[in-house]
Amino acid sequence: MSDWMDHLTIAPIVVPLLAGTLLLLIDDRRRTLKATLAVGSALAMVALAVLLLLMADGTVGGEAGNAGVVRIYRLGDWPSLFGIVLVLDRLAALMVLLTSVLGLAALVFSLAHWQRVGPFFHSLFQFQLMGLNGAFLTGDLFNLFVFFEVMLAASYGLALYGSGIARVRAGLHYVAINLVASLLFLIGVSMIYGLAGTLNMADLATRIAGLRPEDRALVEAGAAILGVAFLVKAGMWPLGFWLPTTYAAAGTASAAIISILSKVGIYAVLRLWLLLFGEGAGDSAGFGGTWLLIGGLLTIAFGSMAVLATQNMARLAGASILVSSGTLLAAIGVGQVEVTGGALFYLTGSVLAVSAFFLLIELVERGREVGADVLAVTREAFGEAEEPTDDGEIGTPIPATMAILGISFLACALLLAGLPPLPGFLAKFAMLAPLLNASGAMPATSWALFAALILSGLATVVAMTRAGIDVFWASPGSEVPRVQVTEIVPIGLLLGLCVVMTIEAGTVMRFMEATAQSLHGAQEYVRSVVPPSKASGMTGGGAP
Repeated sequence: MSDWMDHLTIAPIVVPLLAGTLLLLIDDRRRTLKATLAVGSALAMVALAVLLLLMADGTVGGEAGNAGVVRIYRLGDWPSLFGIVLVLDRLAALMVLLTSVLGLAALVFSLAHWQRVGPFFHSLFQFQLMGLNGAFLTGDLFNLFVFFEVMLAASYGLALYGSGIARVRAGLHYVAINLVASLLFLIGVSMIYGLAGTLNMADLATRIAGLRPEDRALVEAGAAILGVAFLVKAGMWPLGFWLPTTYAAAGTASAAIISILSKVGIYAVLRLWLLLFGEGAGDSAGFGGTWLLIGGLLTIAFGSMAVLATQNMARLAGASILVSSGTLLAAIGVGQVEVTGGALFYLTGSVLAVSAFFLLIELVERGREVGADVLAVTREAFGEAEEPTDDGEIGTPIPATMAILGISFLACALLLAGLPPLPGFLAKFAMLAPLLNASGAMPATSWALFAALILSGLATVVAMTRAGIDVFWASPGSEVPRVQVTEIVPIGLLLGLCVVMTIEAGTVMRFMEATAQSLHGAQEYVRSVVPPSKASGMTGGGAP
């Protein structure tokens, strides 16, 4: 059984690739067929992702140790150090599952309207999923770059999907910024390869400790340049200035799925920093950790100010992504296993909440005057959105529409602000508890993180309360939105998963803590990818 199960590792890449290619060959006028195939692919992806998570955890097809089960898929059966290798562990499986769930929710939501706005929506969507899954599963830096570019190329099309000057302007800025980030990615990878002689992540981990001092400085410089490319995508201050505008201008379904792109940058930083600059990296151990912590704190501060400053709900959602990215970067920079476990719990809950909020925004603003949530003094500065027109009104009134939307909005507010009893609060508690319980005096940076998490939550409460009052109580002449069941169900799915995380918090947290332990102790990952003789560098041997 294990033979065929090994091939499932590549399935999250192959399934959307084949589906996207097939959808390109079908005429856009056959919308029902294309939608059926796209949703079928998304459902298959969710099922595959659940199975892969169970496999990585050792529940299915193996016995888990502390690091779980690390499965290796060597394309063409070439050795890891020479061929393309995919690696499935708990973290990769978690991110693939998160991507699949978001993909299904956004795709179902798009069936009501967005699939009809322009051509090739479903193909772009599938290629987006392919790039995301490939980035999470790849085991070497070159193919990480390849999947980054596939992911970004699809996101360019999704960000520009539809009409409107604001969308085109923001989309072109997004393209230009990410092209510069891709150039930095190539420069950093080239420097690392020129000095270390490999791009396989596990092999790099065995070689870092044995580098000569003169080579070590250049490898660290290459890693820093590579880190800047990741942090641009993660939205760290001052590199994330583009993010709120781009996400606010994108179409609703597009914004819901590309919102996870910022977490791809977080994933890359978390994976590479702990693998290459962990305890086994010799003199390079902990390289850049202080900058991650400081940059994360500054990003939280900038994101909190953006949350308070904006009068537009779409920009509020984009600013909330900055706050979540800053929180994750600061938690990673602390470098403690327990804090990393809480950060993974926070990552999962925040991605689900922000995506649900993006979907919800279109529904609560439907029927309102365009720009009704912008105060008169700032209306001209923000401008009025230009949405693509379509055949007639979208959806039909359903019973208790405003009550459903109001409850969903309240749930999003609680999740984004990190208030009890939902996952945002539990995750922040899990991150702060190890800092407060540490022996000795707590460092100033830990106090700063404590204050940042509390104040950012307060800022989000103020902003969401103001937005909720304006939408549900103070908007004159607003009509009951006309919505379809296919638009309500995806929001309910995402928020329902957050409720499940709350109910099963103990089980979920144990998985996150086990994932964090395997990330901080990367020996099992390295031994699974490279031969034992090569993995000896993890214990600080000589140069390979």
